[in-house]
Amino acid sequence: MCIKKLFILLLFSSRVWGQWQVQPSGTDASFRAVCAISAQVCWVGGTKGQVLRTQDGGQSWEIHHVPGAESLDFRDIHAFDSEVAVAMSAGDADKGAARIYRTEDAGKSWKMVYQTNQKGAFLDGIEFWDKDRGICFGDPIDKKFFVLTTTDGGKIWHEVARDHFPAIQDGEAAFAASGTSMVIAGKGWAWIGTGGSHHARVFRSKDYGLSWEVTETPLNAGKTSGIFGLHFYNRLRGIAVGGDYLHVSDSTQNVMTTQDGGKTWQLLNSTTPPGLKEAVTVFRQEYRGIGGEATGNALVERLIAVGPSGTGYSMNGGKSWRKLDDSPFHAVSFAGKDGWAVGAKGLISKFEGFRTTDLKKNAGSKKKFVKPRR
Repeated sequence: MCIKKLFILLLFSSRVWGQWQVQPSGTDASFRAVCAISAQVCWVGGTKGQVLRTQDGGQSWEIHHVPGAESLDFRDIHAFDSEVAVAMSAGDADKGAARIYRTEDAGKSWKMVYQTNQKGAFLDGIEFWDKDRGICFGDPIDKKFFVLTTTDGGKIWHEVARDHFPAIQDGEAAFAASGTSMVIAGKGWAWIGTGGSHHARVFRSKDYGLSWEVTETPLNAGKTSGIFGLHFYNRLRGIAVGGDYLHVSDSTQNVMTTQDGGKTWQLLNSTTPPGLKEAVTVFRQEYRGIGGEATGNALVERLIAVGPSGTGYSMNGGKSWRKLDDSPFHAVSFAGKDGWAVGAKGLISKFEGFRTTDLKKNAGSKKKFVKPRR
């Protein structure tokens, strides 16, 4: 066969590794919210009403104290760019802790754009499909999830009527552990992963959060266990990770994938290292032609899952995992190949990348490189 007709794949030997580089945050606040924008810009949210921002790749971090939010815990943050961001605090609404703030000047000033005092309300996550349309959700009230939407970039929020929402099971709720128990994809698609009941379930919306349907999954759940983090590549392909926050090293199965938009889920083996994983995302790196017959580009994708028991990565869509390290992160965010993970006591680390000792020639798989959402 003519060699020019062969596809020479970009191959990696088993000696592949990556690492996290701890960066000086300048605070002892605990972090569960992170949003990477580029190799240079990243936002982080945490306790003590603090929001941090870097615009030099993490060499230095600005600490912003949101006025009036000193007792709040920012559990999720979405940044549009280096100037505009929306931060959500998790906590009991009747104690004044369920709020959303917005900045348009890189964190120099903040405006509280939403607050509810409804008893039982507890915000869990916030996301945006584009610069205008966004969604926020919280724990169930009267056995229906609490959902807010915006159409102006988070300046004004409206509660969604829950008349036609599926009812929750006894004890069911979502975990505000990483800002990824709810994720979005495509135009108007959103998913919420749950725990607290006997099996984890996934709620799905296809109309920007206005209506929802639910499916039961094969992942066991309980009062302290279930789905903690979701990621969808597109509106069909997704992955869920979880575990038990009281047994963070438990080796039971904690990974599921879907190929049909969350209608059905397939339970896979446990991550490596085993134990609770609170967030999962995708590392993407484009490799250009490197000699020989190579004329195009190849795109490498790897899943990265983080949790108190350490970081693992997968090269086959979650079917098997390899250990990166033991760092106890809560949340992770990547913009292509550049990413950060965060944890307790001011922990912020930047990903230094995967490396190999056996990089083969690239035949130029012309798979388009697309910058992913968080």
